[in-house]
Amino acid sequence: MWGRFRAMLGTTAVRLSALYLALFAICAVVLVFYVTSLSEGLLRGQTETAIHAELRDISRIYQVRGMAGMVRAIERRSRQPGANLYIIAAPQGQIIAGNVASLQPGVLDREGWIDTPFTYERYGDAEEGEETHRAMARIVALPNGMRLLVGRDVGEPEKFRGLVRHALARALAIMFVGALAIWFFVGRRALKRIDHMSDASRKILAGDLSQRLPEDGSGDEFDRLSRSLNTLLGRIERLNEGLRQVSDNIAHDLKTPLTRLRNRAEAALVSTDDKEGYRQALEETIAESDQLIRTFNALLMISRVEAGSSVAEMGEVDLSGLAADAAELYEPVAEEEGVTLTQNIAQGVTVKGNRELLAQALANMIDNAVKYAGDGQDSRITVTLAGDRQNVRLCVSDNGPGIPEDRREDVIKRFVRLDESRTKPGTGLGLSLVHAVAGLHGGALELAATDSGNTERPGLSATIILPARVTS
Repeated sequence: MWGRFRAMLGTTAVRLSALYLALFAICAVVLVFYVTSLSEGLLRGQTETAIHAELRDISRIYQVRGMAGMVRAIERRSRQPGANLYIIAAPQGQIIAGNVASLQPGVLDREGWIDTPFTYERYGDAEEGEETHRAMARIVALPNGMRLLVGRDVGEPEKFRGLVRHALARALAIMFVGALAIWFFVGRRALKRIDHMSDASRKILAGDLSQRLPEDGSGDEFDRLSRSLNTLLGRIERLNEGLRQVSDNIAHDLKTPLTRLRNRAEAALVSTDDKEGYRQALEETIAESDQLIRTFNALLMISRVEAGSSVAEMGEVDLSGLAADAAELYEPVAEEEGVTLTQNIAQGVTVKGNRELLAQALANMIDNAVKYAGDGQDSRITVTLAGDRQNVRLCVSDNGPGIPEDRREDVIKRFVRLDESRTKPGTGLGLSLVHAVAGLHGGALELAATDSGNTERPGLSATIILPARVTS
C-alpha cells in the first residue's frame, strides 16, 4: 500500500494536483484572514463613528445646560435599550454618574481614544453572575477636572467576528478535506491509466507491435496522447511489415537475375575463345545489370515517396496537359503492341503536386495497361481525366484479363506479381509506386474491373483520386 502511494506521489498528475491544492489552501487562508480583518475594521470604524457622534451631542448639551444638564442627559440615555457606556468621574477617578459599576484599573488615567478593548462591569452583573464585558471608549477631560467617558460594548462585534472566523475556518477545513479526497482519487485514476499504458508499452518493446495504448473515450489529454501514439505505432507496424515483405521479395525476386548473371559469366569463361561470344555475354550481363539498377531505383523512389521526402517539391500542376502528353508519348508503343489508345481528358484541370512523380505514376499505369491488354483482339486503353469541386480522377482503363477482386490489395505491394504475369517483363513495383505517389498527394489508388459483366476479359480500371486544388 505504501509503495503504491509513493508511486502515485511520483506521477505528474498527482504532483500538479498537490501543487494546486497547496495554492488553493494558501489562497483560502489569506481569504479567511482578509475577511475577518475587514470585518473587524468595519466594526471598529462604526464604533468610532458612533462614539464621536455621541460625544458631539453631549458636548453641545454641556455648553448649553452645564454640568447638571449633561448629567441628566447621560442618566437618561444610559437607561435606554442598547445604550452606550457613560461615565462621569471625579479628578481622583471615582465614578460619579453613568451606567458602569467599575472599570479596568488605569483606564480613566488617560485621555483620548482607547482603541484597545478594556473590561468593565455593569450594575447587577455580580448578582447575575455574568462575565466581564469588554468595550472601546474615548475619554474627554472637562474644565472642572472631571473626566467624561463615552464608550461602546464590543462583545457583540467580537462574537460576530469570532463566528465569521470560525465559519470560514470550518469551510476551509471542509474544502481542504474535499480537495484532498479529490486529489487522491484523481491521482489513483491517473496512476491506473498510466499503469495500463506502461503495460502496453512493455509489450510493444517486447516486439508485439499489434498492441495499442488504451483509450477510455473521454477525449482528455491521455486519450489524445494514446491516439497519437497509436497512429504512430500503426505506421511503424505497416513500415515493419513492408520492410519484411521487401526483404522476402528481394531475396526471392532478385535471386533469379543474380543467378543468371553468374551463369552467363561462368559460361563465358568456360567457352571457347570466341570474341563474339564474350561480347554477347557482356551485353546480356549489362542488360541484366541495368534491369537490377532500375529495380533498385524504383525501390528507392518508393521509399522516398512513402517517407514524404522533401525533394518532392509541390507546386501547381496542369494535370490536363500532363495526361495528354503521356497519352501521346505512349500511343506509338501501344500501336506496336496492337492496342488502341484513346483519351478523354478534361481541359484546365490543375492540382497541387509534384509533376515528375505524377508523370511517373501515370506512365506506370499506361505501361501496365499496354503490357497486359495486348494479349487479345480489339485491345483498347483509355486515359480519362475528370474533376469536380472535391476530387480529381485520373483513370487508365483497359479491356484485358484484369485482376481478380481478391488480389487487388496484393498487387500494390512491392514485388508482388500474379502467376499469370510471371512471363511478362517487370519487377512488380509499378503499382506500388503509383500507390505511394497517390498517398503522398493526399489521394488514393482505386482498382476495379472495367467491364464486370465480361468474365473472360473484365479489364482493369486503375484510378488515381486526388483532392481538387484548382478546377476549371
